[in-house]
This record gives sequence, C-alpha cells and structure tokens, in this order.
Amino acid sequence: MRKAILFFISLPTLAQIHINEGLWRGVLTLDTKKQIELPFIFNVYYADGQPTLTIFNGEERIVVDETEMKGDSLFFKMPVFDTEFKCKIFPGLMQGVWINNSKKENKVVPFSAIFGQTDRFKAKVITRVIVEGRWETTFGIGTPDSSKAIGIFTQNKQIVKGTFLSESGDYRYLEGIADGKNLYLSAFDGAHAYLFLAIINEKDEIIGDFYSGVWGHEKFKAINNPKFELRDPYTITQTVKGVPVDFSFINTEGIKISLSDEKYKNKVVIVQLMGSWCPNCMDETAYLSSLYNDYKPKGVEIIALAYERTTDMEKAKSTVLRLKEKYGAPYEFLITGQSGAANAQKSLPFLSSVTAFPTTIYLNKNHEVAKIYTGYNGPATGAAYTKMKESTENLLNDLIK
Repeated sequence: MRKAILFFISLPTLAQIHINEGLWRGVLTLDTKKQIELPFIFNVYYADGQPTLTIFNGEERIVVDETEMKGDSLFFKMPVFDTEFKCKIFPGLMQGVWINNSKKENKVVPFSAIFGQTDRFKAKVITRVIVEGRWETTFGIGTPDSSKAIGIFTQNKQIVKGTFLSESGDYRYLEGIADGKNLYLSAFDGAHAYLFLAIINEKDEIIGDFYSGVWGHEKFKAINNPKFELRDPYTITQTVKGVPVDFSFINTEGIKISLSDEKYKNKVVIVQLMGSWCPNCMDETAYLSSLYNDYKPKGVEIIALAYERTTDMEKAKSTVLRLKEKYGAPYEFLITGQSGAANAQKSLPFLSSVTAFPTTIYLNKNHEVAKIYTGYNGPATGAAYTKMKESTENLLNDLIK
C-alpha cells in the first residue's frame, strides 16, 4: 500500500498580522467634501504582546493601552473618555473610524494613518511670519455668541506650540506650523478634535477657521496684544443671597453623600463641578488629586459633582470611575444625574448661574462660599497655570487658618 504523504504549507494568517512599531501620522477627516483633515502623530509599541499607542500633542503624552487585536483589525479605547477606534490593519496603513459614544449625532468620523510619516502638517514654503506671543482673539466673529480668548504661542523656526485661554478653560496642547502666511494647529485628546486653519494678513492679523471635530465650526480673528486680559475668573459665577449651600447626590458606589455629613463638618471644602467628558476637568482632577494629598491633613476635603452627558446612572458611574482610577483621585465623586450647565445651576440653587465646566467652589469651615473659580487654566497655559495654582493654594492657606 502506498503511504499518503501530506504536505503542510505555512501561509500567513490573520493572527500573524503585526502593526509597525514606531511613529504614525493619523488623520481624522472632518469634512469629506472639502477635505478638511485633522492630523496628529502617535507612536506604536508592543507591551506584553499587546500594541500600545502614545498620542503626542505638544508636550502632552496620552498613553492608550486598552487595545485589542482581532485578525486583521485593531480596536482601542481612549483613556477616560467614552470614545474608541475601529481599524483595519494593512502593511504600513490603518483605515477605520473614530467613534465618539458621548455624541447623539455624527458619532462616527473617518480615520486613517500612515506609518513613518512624522510631520503633523506638511510645510510647503519657508516661513516668513512670526506668531510667537500673546494674541487677543475673538471666536464666532459677527455672531451673538462671539467670545474672547487669549492665544499664547511659542515658535521654533516653523514649529508652533501653544493654546487659547478662554473664560471657560483652555484649548489644551495645540501644535502645528507657520507655513508662509499660513498657520495650522491641531490637537486630539480622545474627546476633542481641534483644528485651526488660518492666514496672517498684511495687517499681521490671524484670521481663520476653528473646527471642533465634525460638531462645531466658527470663524476667529486674533491681533497681537500683550496687554489683553480676560475677566477675573473669580468674578464670573455668583451666589444667590439667602440660599444655603447644601446638596446630596449618590457616589460611585451608590451611597448618598451630603455636604452636611459628619465627614465635612468644620472642614474647608472644595466643590468641583465637572464631567468625565471634559478635558479641562481631567487636568483639574490631576491637580486636585495632588492637592488633596497635601491638604487633607490640614482639614481640607474635596467633592466632585459629575454632570455627565447621560442620564443613565450606571453608565455615568462607569465613565466617572474610569477618570477617578486613571488619576488615582482619592476624594469623593458624586453622580448628579444631570447634564449641561443649565441643569447644574438648577441642581445647585445657591448659584446664580453655571457657565463653564469645570467651575470650582471654595467653602470655608462654616460651608459659606469664599470664592468661585470659573473655568480652568491647565498646564498648556504655562504661566497662567502657575498663577492659578499659587492663587488656589494661597486661598486654601487663608481658609484653614
């Protein structure tokens, strides 16, 4: 009898796909018809056999380690925020979508990435403009909702880094180039996709378009003005006279917590109005976590009131816990079951209004409002961030005396 001889040929399988390690240039397509594209740079490396990403925005580094490979596809969730990527992997190429689960409409944004491209924006000419400095900026030119901000930029040859500081917070770490008379800036942090496309005209004004993902677009204009200042953040939010300061909400374990609880009696209390969807709130949580470790022994407590973009309490708890765990925040987080600034004000009737997240309330030992800080100057604002921290710690030192 002739013996059957079997030949096994090793063929590549989907399980053998390996993502190129190193730098990639990712692109979110905000408008397919106009080809409006938001670029960002990220690095891919393997840790314990799993791909890990690090996204770069200026000096910021965002590590993405919630990843999963399935055949020829890569799935990864952004830290803290309720957004995710779903991609097909090809040699040196990713194609897929970014999904923002916190949005009700236009949740899906096309995404692609090419391995080995390291220029965020591709320069076409040698720059002839300088944008370093402080710029008085108007967003929403000619609209009833126009608002003021301060552009703060540094420049090294063509590379520009900086942010816009507004009364509701900063635009975090922007990075781009000055290319001829054009200025291009972008940032992607997992929740917000910011893109600025502008020109510097003959009057040395910066005029252009600001895109916030696929959900927002407005015109902006900036003029160089080193003396321009925004309103004092301690003056924007006021209290209602005669209305006592008190509240009760459940924490992430489902336990009802009140300001009048024994834990907070005769304590200075910081009340943080925030949301896990808010990058400035993320920055503030990182700062307050460190501050709490220093000031808790001195009689200071912190309570975060979370205003999520969902009224589903279980989902809200889950997203808030992700933020709390990400920053090792040791203080109490309460789920209000409300969303939006208007609902925040209704849930806290001692406030005349709430105009921004975060808004931070400082209570003395008798739980009377000492000061209220609207917005937040994050680490991307440089000197403004240092000034804000000094102001906060001076205030706390006065309150605990």
